[in-house]
Amino acid sequence: MSAFSPVYNAHQTLVAPSILSADFAKLGEELQRLEAAQADWIHVDVMDGMFVPNLTLGPPIIKALRKHSTLPFDVHLMIEQPDRYLADFRDAGADVITVHAEACPHLHRTLSEIRRLGCKAGVSLNPATPVSAIENVLDALDLVLVMSVNPGFGGQTFIPQSLNKLAQVKALIAERPIFLEVDGGVSPKNAAEVRAAGANVIVAGSAVFKAEDMPATIQALKG
Repeated sequence: MSAFSPVYNAHQTLVAPSILSADFAKLGEELQRLEAAQADWIHVDVMDGMFVPNLTLGPPIIKALRKHSTLPFDVHLMIEQPDRYLADFRDAGADVITVHAEACPHLHRTLSEIRRLGCKAGVSLNPATPVSAIENVLDALDLVLVMSVNPGFGGQTFIPQSLNKLAQVKALIAERPIFLEVDGGVSPKNAAEVRAAGANVIVAGSAVFKAEDMPATIQALKG
């Protein structure tokens, strides 16, 4: 884990650049560049080629990257049977572990185990998954991730209906200290809209790594 655990602040917008869009040949340097550009978290997309049609990285790479940054690692598990690997990702350096509601038949148990391991517990909702899927696990949650694209690939276009979904989740969590994160197609052009809808953690990949001015882009996302 990082030296600094994620702390909820209702009045702060955080930016968690996704290293899925980074240069994989120099990931350590990319993390240091993000830290210098005032990123808040590092978003790590883990894909297994089964839950989503893509393969990315696993615990050994996360463990290797941990020494290159003090920022919290926000690990998003787009995998089947995530319960089998929770301890591995904790041991590799995850601070936040987010699982998909669609992949967890016993979601409350999974979230409780993430917390028992000492990490923040998050749940992600695919575009077609209703907000009602998390109504009965709110007390076991530290973060809700609304997917604003269908998961599996970077560089996709933001789904406009996601704004309404963010607002629904925001109303559901009310005053609870639960991070509301959005992932997919977010850039400085639509960041104000997602913030207005209730998001306080913005994941951005292409928008950050392809920017001519990374620090300015991150500040624009924060608003």
